[in-house]
Amino acid sequence: MNLAVYLAVLSWLIAPPPPRPKLVVVITVDQLRPDYFTRWKAQLTGGLGQLATEGAFFTDGYQDHAVTETAPGHSTILSGMWPAHTGIIRNSEGVQDSLAPLLGTTGPGASPRRFRGTTLFDWLKAAEPAARALSVSRKDRGAILPIGLAKEQVYWYQSGLFTTSRYYADSLPTWVQAFNARRLPFKAANTTWSLLLPDSAYKEADNEVWENGGAGVVFPHRLTPDSVQAAAAIAGVPAMDSLTLLFALEGFEALRLGRKGTDILAVSLSTTDAVGHAFGPDSREIHDQVLRLDHYLAWFLKRLTDRVGRDNLVVVLTADHGVTSFPERTRAKTGGAAYRVLLDTVVTAANRDLDRLAGAGGAPRDWLQFETGMLFLRDNGRFAAIGLKTDSILDALTVRILRVQGVARVIKPADLARADTASDPVARRWLHHLAPDAGVVLTVTLQPGSVWDIPNLPIAMHGQPTEDDSHVPIIFWGRGVRRGSYTGRANTVDIAPTLGALLGVPPLALVDGHARTEALEPRH
Repeated sequence: MNLAVYLAVLSWLIAPPPPRPKLVVVITVDQLRPDYFTRWKAQLTGGLGQLATEGAFFTDGYQDHAVTETAPGHSTILSGMWPAHTGIIRNSEGVQDSLAPLLGTTGPGASPRRFRGTTLFDWLKAAEPAARALSVSRKDRGAILPIGLAKEQVYWYQSGLFTTSRYYADSLPTWVQAFNARRLPFKAANTTWSLLLPDSAYKEADNEVWENGGAGVVFPHRLTPDSVQAAAAIAGVPAMDSLTLLFALEGFEALRLGRKGTDILAVSLSTTDAVGHAFGPDSREIHDQVLRLDHYLAWFLKRLTDRVGRDNLVVVLTADHGVTSFPERTRAKTGGAAYRVLLDTVVTAANRDLDRLAGAGGAPRDWLQFETGMLFLRDNGRFAAIGLKTDSILDALTVRILRVQGVARVIKPADLARADTASDPVARRWLHHLAPDAGVVLTVTLQPGSVWDIPNLPIAMHGQPTEDDSHVPIIFWGRGVRRGSYTGRANTVDIAPTLGALLGVPPLALVDGHARTEALEPRH
């Protein structure tokens, strides 16, 4: 090696890494399916299209756990950990906290106290003590969980206002109060959601009977003239995403994020979930919602780029879960076996059996509780104290459950460790989902196309370890990212380690994901 080459190599090896980008933006679109990018590719001319064509798009991305709901999904994105390790395994107990009441409004208290571990922000803060984070969503869990336990600027929508809880602060900052004082959601009364493009641009029928409970299925959709009711109903129309992005941008400006060191801005957009539940993933409404989101994101990304510069910006876009079509639609369109499944009868019968064996007496007890594929045993040690083994009861219950139309598998958590998780995605996703102390004694998985029934609420659903529910887009865009379409399998737990590698901030503890360095430029 001649001297010039040697000196060049030495300079490359000892040169300090480039400075970090000033702003990391993590956008989670609730219930965004990756096939929307291919279905309407030619019409995505805004932010979604920009990220997909200019970024590193992992088309085979997954929320690779079993209960594909909002809280578990959001807990994986910036932690790098499965729900089994974040401790967030279901919506109902994700962030609820009566000890953390809301500020300036009424509603359920919320905090991240059930979350275990660290997130990307903690890793960044260890390297840059001045780093800050702003996280915004319509949903409390969508705002809280991406930041983990850190007491940063975290806000969500409740009763027409953006708020936070006493876990984070004792009062709302001036900029939040000023935003709320404009009463924008209340001014949505009597507004109309019409199609963004001409009618001919939409191939979906606009009068499917299974949509929206069979009522109000045709465009245009008008909000109520009552301002208070409109402030609640806005959650189900595209304007909610526009409002969330506007609030996030005003927070970004007020806090002057990205103007000094590296900061994180997390935004979770929930309207796709609301529209997807009501109208389904094959509807004209979801088509128009995605097109409008595409436009809103173009506006949002341009404002951020104008403030901090494209070379100082990194953006990630993903989803917390997908969604399954209406079973009624599947049966009508394909003739396939698809059902709404309710296990109340068999669980109630099993509880009666346990009452009898335990000699409990009095009112029947809910020894077994069922939620989204998980059966919990709440015996407080009574059965062990009287020498009663529950295995035979669970075996008999398994037989009963398997007879229910739409059920595919029942697995005991103890059996997951012996499963071939490489070839059995259902077992793998349950293994990724359940912590040893979760209290789950049986897991129930439905046949693809079937969904859990919510009585009197015939909506499109998610929550299963199926492809439709777990398949999500994963896109990196901006400084340090190698543009391209990546077909290798990726998981949402890979997002935080990948951003960590890009920023040069390692995880503070073991994580389940790994850095997708093939999508990153070398840091030297």
